[in-house]
Amino acid sequence: MFEKALVGSKRYWTWVAFLLALTGIGAILYLWQLKVGLKITGMGRDVSWGFYIGNFTYLVGIAAGGVMVALPFYLHNYKAFGRIVVLGEFMAVAAVIMCLSFIIVDLGKPMRAFNVLFHPTPNSILFWDMVVLNVYLLLNIFVGWNALQAERNDVPPPTWVKVLAVFSVAWAPLIHIVTAFIYQGLPGRHYWLTAIMAPRFLASAFTSGPALLLVIALIIKRYTKFDPGEVAIQTIGKIVTYCIIINVAFFFFEVFTSFYSQIPGHMQHFKYLFFGLEGHGIMAPLMWISIIGMITASILLVIPGIRRNETTLALCCILVVISTWLDKGPGLMAGGFIPNPLHEIVEYWPTLPEALITLGVWALGFLILTVLYKIAISVHEEIEA
Repeated sequence: MFEKALVGSKRYWTWVAFLLALTGIGAILYLWQLKVGLKITGMGRDVSWGFYIGNFTYLVGIAAGGVMVALPFYLHNYKAFGRIVVLGEFMAVAAVIMCLSFIIVDLGKPMRAFNVLFHPTPNSILFWDMVVLNVYLLLNIFVGWNALQAERNDVPPPTWVKVLAVFSVAWAPLIHIVTAFIYQGLPGRHYWLTAIMAPRFLASAFTSGPALLLVIALIIKRYTKFDPGEVAIQTIGKIVTYCIIINVAFFFFEVFTSFYSQIPGHMQHFKYLFFGLEGHGIMAPLMWISIIGMITASILLVIPGIRRNETTLALCCILVVISTWLDKGPGLMAGGFIPNPLHEIVEYWPTLPEALITLGVWALGFLILTVLYKIAISVHEEIEA
């Protein structure tokens, strides 16, 4: 089926060329980083996880969010998701590849990644994060590709594909729970040291993943002959609505606990993020955009008329994607590291090379996603013809 990705319109090839150019720019700058080290980034002794790991964390949620489409289809036989479930699985494939790419670019020496395999440490959360991510990647590749192949041949998917699909539904939450454990298991970081971190991660994942999938599905519907179905779009819209409300509620649970208890270590991080401390507040505008965006999206999506209109639904989902990214990417990193355990404030902001390398990884992911979606859409068009 891969040959279908080699044939396309002028618009398709222009988009592919654009993504290749961005990926190439990121690759060139990464080679420079590989030569001179991470000193070209904004990271340092006090903030050792930055833009790369922030995007990694967010994309784990995007990958896990695909289960909100797979679960109703495979476990509850919800036929309305029949045309869109493969899009969710392929989005998870691209998202996990981006996650692994961000891990590689964050390492000063990428060969260090093999230490996890050559010297496995089962008592390390990082070891288990490597396991769950790679297993989830393989599950979605096998399930998505073979399910699409079966659909093309007009036959039911093999039993083993259905078994793996159900297993992937159960496995999906693990990739974000384990990622959350990396943060909430660090006693010196008060912003992360909370039992609700994993539930917050899941709520954010089940919001941002379906929201991004819905936006992409609506773009595909507009520019191709592939229609994921009105019922599927509206159902995903409802999923995004419920999950963004839960995500916002979890955030305010954290705020209440921190400020009602008056524990200084917990309050300082929130104060820095939203109001700044000692004249330092570079993150405050972004965090206000994030929380206002999430609240606004929650209110708008509750209104049936806005949710039923595909244009306003898409705009709300774009707002959800941006606001959750700000909260879970830059906000999560800055909140955990600033102030440091010595109560000193050393701010962090990504450098231009760091931002362009990040953009290159995103472009690589969307290039993979474009190729996979081109194959899936071509198969559907072939079936309908």
